[in-house]
Amino acid sequence: MTIAHNIETIRRDLPASVKLMAVSKQVSVVQMRAAYAAGIRDFGESRIQEAQTKQQELSDLSDICWHLIGHLQGNKVRKAVQIFDWIHSVDSLKLLQQIDRVAGELAKNPQICLQVKILPDPDKYGWTIPELLADLPQINCCEFIKIRGLMAIPPLGLTIEQTQELFESARDLSHQIAQQSGLQLPMTELSMGMSGDYRSAIAAGATIIRLGSIIFGARAYI
Repeated sequence: MTIAHNIETIRRDLPASVKLMAVSKQVSVVQMRAAYAAGIRDFGESRIQEAQTKQQELSDLSDICWHLIGHLQGNKVRKAVQIFDWIHSVDSLKLLQQIDRVAGELAKNPQICLQVKILPDPDKYGWTIPELLADLPQINCCEFIKIRGLMAIPPLGLTIEQTQELFESARDLSHQIAQQSGLQLPMTELSMGMSGDYRSAIAAGATIIRLGSIIFGARAYI
């Protein structure tokens, strides 16, 4: 199947309220151009250097929206703020405040998702729910970034039912945060759902799904 066919198949049942992001890490620019030709404008990358190279090679496609979905180290914040429109993987108050400070220095306003661990997972970064709720007053003080919502990634090995429950918990948490008095955090976006579980994420209220292999095929990760 072609990339265009894969995208058309996915979009056939995709609600208009859900943004389709193509996860293009370790995908060639030729494949990305095929996805662009099929209507994709949002691309997700995990590594800053790889994203920089691709942005240069795709500089003629000026309406691409670039999303950082991989773990962001503090020493790479400045470059991330310079080249990404969205940063989904903001996983601590310290990192968030650093991004906000750098954004002010660079006169940038990146869109931010707060990465939360709904269930314990030693393989994932992110706030626990109690940590996130405790940090909300300080999160609310950020001046230059635009906090849009939550990012959630299920641990490996969950059943379909457990994955559905996790996505629903992320949705409920976003509603809880948005309704807290004194905060100005709209939390309208839920970045969750990948190739194997995006239907469950959509059913739970995802607004951004991050799909890679179902669009581009399997990749040999290095």
